[in-house]
Amino acid sequence: MATGKVAFVFPGQGSQYVGMGKDLCERFVAAKRIFAEADDALGYSLSKLCFNGPDLELKRTENTQPAILTASIAALRVLESETPLRADFVAGHSLGEYSALVCAAALSFVDAVKIVGQRGRFMQEAVPAGEGGMAVILGLDRDKVRSLCAEASGGEVVAPANYNGGGQIVIAGAKRAVARATVLAKERGAKRVLDLPVSAPFHCELMRPAAERLNQALASIVVNSLSVGVVTNVEAEVNRDADRVKSLLTEQAVRPVRWEESVRKLAALGCQRVLEIGPGKVLSGLIKRISSSLDTENFESAQDLARVRGETAG
Repeated sequence: MATGKVAFVFPGQGSQYVGMGKDLCERFVAAKRIFAEADDALGYSLSKLCFNGPDLELKRTENTQPAILTASIAALRVLESETPLRADFVAGHSLGEYSALVCAAALSFVDAVKIVGQRGRFMQEAVPAGEGGMAVILGLDRDKVRSLCAEASGGEVVAPANYNGGGQIVIAGAKRAVARATVLAKERGAKRVLDLPVSAPFHCELMRPAAERLNQALASIVVNSLSVGVVTNVEAEVNRDADRVKSLLTEQAVRPVRWEESVRKLAALGCQRVLEIGPGKVLSGLIKRISSSLDTENFESAQDLARVRGETAG
């Protein structure tokens, strides 16, 4: 691809681990500053939770979301201060879209870290514990998954929540409806079906109460002009309009994450290199299965910097 454009992508919930961001914070002022801003904005030591755990506390949705966002933006600020690498386009998986919007200068980091803490709490409180579920279905196309969800619903909510690519589709909804759908998926030839150990059924209509509360919380946030285009979860299209950001984030809570289409959009836009910024390599793995034309790598620690610097030299 002659244009050789660069995309930055940001991970969502599930990529967290105890110790994330610690070495960057110890070695770079840019990262240390972000963790300090997060601690101050949230009123508790998110940095301590990220660096030392406990794991169970880090996995609580209202902690996980600001923790991943903070670790991602700390890595981004190091990348920006230590290399000439800049994004032509950005995208994020679910929660990661907030990190992408910070990267695009649409949201301030402080506003974003506060709002995702609220988002996590709203999502957790939208459905009573134990009443929702999510599952991964491998090896069935989207039409078959939509069809079996409709058949399994029995008047309850169950629907595709993430179109992750590489034959992986996540479904979400009422626990019993999800269970019925997984049985049907196995009967219809799914290669594998896995229940996900999540605390809430994200990206389905059961999240509507959370979306409404999120919309109210977003009302007080200032959205600035976007410095780069953001490929959104809801539309898998480039958004450059600051006036649309809040409605897209609100709708994102109840609509499926169109990740496979988002990655294909980045490739169609001329992106050749995709850098996953933040904890883990989940998105890198998915992207490699979606598009072989994209050069994919991750950046989350000081040791990754030498590699990225080497590739950006000259």
